[in-house]
Amino acid sequence: MQIGTPNIDTIKVIEINDHVLAFYTGRNWTRIREELNWIDDGAMKLGIAGYAILKNNKAVIYDTFADIRQAKWVRNHLENMGIEQFTVVLSHWHLDHIAGNEIYKDCNIISNTLTYEILFKHKNDIEKGSLEGPPEIKPLTLPDITFKKELNLYVDGLLLEIRKINVHSEDGTIIYIPDDKILIAGDTLEDTITYMDEVENLVEHIKNLMLLKQLPFSTILPNHGDPDIIEGGGYDKTFIDATINYLSRMVKRAHNEDFLKSSMRSYLQKELELGWVHYYEPYEEVHSANLIKVYDYYKNRSLPSLPGVEM
Repeated sequence: MQIGTPNIDTIKVIEINDHVLAFYTGRNWTRIREELNWIDDGAMKLGIAGYAILKNNKAVIYDTFADIRQAKWVRNHLENMGIEQFTVVLSHWHLDHIAGNEIYKDCNIISNTLTYEILFKHKNDIEKGSLEGPPEIKPLTLPDITFKKELNLYVDGLLLEIRKINVHSEDGTIIYIPDDKILIAGDTLEDTITYMDEVENLVEHIKNLMLLKQLPFSTILPNHGDPDIIEGGGYDKTFIDATINYLSRMVKRAHNEDFLKSSMRSYLQKELELGWVHYYEPYEEVHSANLIKVYDYYKNRSLPSLPGVEM
C-alpha cells in the first residue's frame, strides 16, 4: 500500500459541454494515511467530482474538493484556461466538499444559511480534526455570502438557479442550469446508493426527491458517481427513481427480521439490471452503515406511510 499526498495527477477533466467541466478523482489513488480517515475511506474510495461552469474569464466552482492540494490544482488548471474571476458555491457542509475553501479565500464563497451556521458551529473541531477525525482542515474558510432558499446567479448571462434542498443533508444545495437542462446534484444522489447521514429526515428526503424530479432537466451530474457515466454525459431521471426506491425500501423493511443482513443488491436488483445505477463494491460498506442507522432509528418507532414502491 502506497502512502503519500493525494494524487492530483489523477484528477480527470471531463468536458460536459463547452462551458461545464467536471473534475473527477478517486477510486484509484494513493492513500494519504494508513489509518482510517475521511478522505481515503470516504471521498477517494467512492470517487468524487467537483464542477466548474465557465463563461469567458469567469467561473462558478461547485465544491472545493476533499483536499486543499486538489483545489489548488483545479484553480491552476482553470487559470491556465484564462479564468480570472471565481465564485464558489458549496453543495453542503460535509468535509469532502469544503476542504479546499482556503484556495478561494480571495473570492466570494456562497452557501445557504444553514451550511454557514453548521460550519461556523463546528469550525474549531474541523480545524483540530476532531469532528470527523483526521485530517484537520486548517484554516477553514467560511462562506461570505449566504441565501435562505433560492438564489439566481449569472455567469456572463448564463443563469444558474441555486436551490436549497433537504436531501442527504438538511443543508443541501443544488445548481440547475435551465439553458442546458442540467442539474448539478451534489450528494442528493449517489451511484450506487445514497449515504444516509440524517435518517430522521428520510421521509422528507423521499418527498423532496419526488419534487426535484419535476424540474425540467434532462441531465444529472452528481458529486459521487460513476466516472464513465459522467464522462458519457451524465445520468437521466431514472437515477432519482432508483434513489427513491432504495430509500423507500429501506424504510418499509426496517422491521423485517433479517433487515440487518440484507444485501445492497436485494434493494436495487431491478435498478441495477436496467442500468439506472451501477454496482460499485465499496458502497457495500455504505449500505451496511445505512442498515444500522435505519434499524436503530426505527426499532422502537412505527414505520411511516410512504408513496407506493415495490417491496
